[in-house]
Amino acid sequence: MHDQDHNRTSRRSFLAMSAAGAATGLLAGGTAAAGKGEGNSPHAAAAGGTAGSVAGSGGVTWHSTTQHAPWRVVAGATLGAPSSKLFDKHVVVHLEQPLQQIAGFGGAFSEKGWQALQSLPGALRAQALDALFKPGAGTGFSVCRTPIGANDFARQWYSYDEVDGDFGLGHFSIDNDRETLVPYILAARQRRPDLRVWASPWSPPTWMKSNHHYAMAPAWPGQPANGLGPDQVGMEGHDYFIQEERYFEAYARYFRRYVEEYGKAGVPISMVMPQNEFNSAQPFPSCCWTPQGLARFIPHLGREMQAVGVEVFFGTLERANADLLTQVLADPACAAVIKGVGVQWAGKGALEAIRERHPQLPVWGSEQECGIGTNDWHYARYSWNLMKRYFASNAAAWTYWNMVAPEGGMSGWGWPQNSLLSVDTTAGTFRFNHEYYLLRHLSQFVLPGAHRLLADSFLGYENQLAFRNPDGSVVIVVQNELSEPLPVNFELGGRQLAATLPADSFNTLVVPAQGLAG
Repeated sequence: MHDQDHNRTSRRSFLAMSAAGAATGLLAGGTAAAGKGEGNSPHAAAAGGTAGSVAGSGGVTWHSTTQHAPWRVVAGATLGAPSSKLFDKHVVVHLEQPLQQIAGFGGAFSEKGWQALQSLPGALRAQALDALFKPGAGTGFSVCRTPIGANDFARQWYSYDEVDGDFGLGHFSIDNDRETLVPYILAARQRRPDLRVWASPWSPPTWMKSNHHYAMAPAWPGQPANGLGPDQVGMEGHDYFIQEERYFEAYARYFRRYVEEYGKAGVPISMVMPQNEFNSAQPFPSCCWTPQGLARFIPHLGREMQAVGVEVFFGTLERANADLLTQVLADPACAAVIKGVGVQWAGKGALEAIRERHPQLPVWGSEQECGIGTNDWHYARYSWNLMKRYFASNAAAWTYWNMVAPEGGMSGWGWPQNSLLSVDTTAGTFRFNHEYYLLRHLSQFVLPGAHRLLADSFLGYENQLAFRNPDGSVVIVVQNELSEPLPVNFELGGRQLAATLPADSFNTLVVPAQGLAG
């Protein structure tokens, strides 16, 4: 059942449940008492480890983040019998209706991110990596993204084979990545051995493109020229990968060689997507494809990926147009290959149509919008709304963009971007940004294999997500967007969880399975 379908009957259901299931006793909302935390500034350069645990009634734990007080462990949540008063049921969490299964949370590996980490002293670098990947110590990422060749956060343009006409890939090499991306991923896997890594290219090798350049658009004003001539400029709606069988075959084998060489280096790749943002002509590495062009290539890619046990997803889709996916899936050879779809940026406008037309396909949030390097509270609030929109549309995974960036977050092509951690490469220190804590509110507690739960309200409480982990525990992530404390009662499993949320805060409440048994 989709969220909006349930909302059509929520008033009737609410009244029926209230009449049938009201029990005696009224639970007052818990007061958000100050607890143990990680300091009053989200910019403290400390490890992102667990700040302690304060269990409320029924073993409930509660973490809260405000703009100036991140990751506070809070006491005061109460779990008990539901209220007998009809309108005390602010939010109903439907344990009996599990929705999509969650594959995990993660971010994107980048060359510039690894360079920034390398500027830190060894102990601080270990703290930063622990804060991102070590389960229970921070965000605990489980599904991450890496580029196939250069992206816009690379040191410079490169591919794995720039020798013109090398259809046999005799010059293929990942030596560039052995300096940056491979050690970055290996450091992550040291902390999270079951880390899943997926990959996509920003551009094929230049000799496989009709414009023979890594970019599709001239440099932005004020930025150094990227060498693209007027006759090389690309545009959406055209194919710039050369549409010939020998190029399709060579490019599919290029993917396979990438998977094989990364595997030899200790980095298994679990899934690939054929092209990042295949509609976008950019001044950095990019390549426009039409749905028809992708449909010609994907069967080739599928055969090579099947041989090495790697899934193929469609994407990444960055347009609010589900027809771009539907046209490719209309080809049975492509439909047999595509196991999911990656959506980012304006692609969010296609989420509902994708869910309605292709409910069998898992949807992954493949890249969180990256801002402009401000790393401010405003953008953290925006990011929360993005995640809510994706998960409400049955997203199974969420991928942040830059996990780590140098201060300012400037890309190699002139785009300042947000990141979870910012590194002062001169001082050799780092800080956590607001979005680190926001993402941690979900990723530390919502485990791979969890299911999203419908958490709806007849009373206007629409700012929460709920999940049930494989161990039976329930995770509720809720924002109080008001400038004053907000009491909220959650009804779940015949129990009522009550808490008063601090003003302008993000909160995670975890109810252990045994807390729901009584």
